[in-house]
Amino acid sequence: MTVLFAGSAAAVPIVLDFEGVADRASVNDFYNGGTDSAGNRGTNYGINFSSRTLGSIDLDAGGTGNVANEPSASTVIAFLEGGSAMMNVAAGFDTGFSFFYSSEENGFIEVYEGLNGTGSLLASLELHDNIDNCSGDPSGLYCRFSPVGVTFAGIARSVDFRGATNNIAFDNITLGSVNPGAPSDPGDPTDPTDPTDPGDPTEVPEPATLALSALGLIALAASGRRRNRNKV
Repeated sequence: MTVLFAGSAAAVPIVLDFEGVADRASVNDFYNGGTDSAGNRGTNYGINFSSRTLGSIDLDAGGTGNVANEPSASTVIAFLEGGSAMMNVAAGFDTGFSFFYSSEENGFIEVYEGLNGTGSLLASLELHDNIDNCSGDPSGLYCRFSPVGVTFAGIARSVDFRGATNNIAFDNITLGSVNPGAPSDPGDPTDPTDPTDPGDPTEVPEPATLALSALGLIALAASGRRRNRNKV
């Protein structure tokens, strides 16, 4: 994987909401001056994603994603193969990292000093299953998006979203802040799907390697399909 440019760490929070990425398309260089695998182009933040990182559009919005109540519009990211999805930030970022997620199983992320998950591990964060007792819009099994974040010392240049496949979704990934936000309102820690349970966006775990957990997410669209808790 190549990165197009490098520089100093980002000075202000950057929020990636993935709107504009095609359904089931690899994000690739959508945020890196290039395009996703379907040819769509986003803002050039100098950020690229591994080819396993796919856009997933809410089924109710015409896509194939078994998701609901997304924090921004209708597109999230997930991965369908391999053991991880990697995000590289050539210029680096500091202070914190945060996002919203929805998952049926536990998962985790790791923040690294170098590109492609190299160098010092700056932070790691375990993600607990959170989709019980929520409802879709009108459908979507992955219907609760919880805000989480970590702080760290130093400059981070990559984040590894690790685990099994097809059981976790991410949205509004925010670089440079411990609170995930929307492009018009960076740093909003409120969970839009459950105002009584906003989660803990300032959790700061010790940097350590965590055991792998089963993950996953994208659903195939099919008319008349029945919802199955163990299939997405």
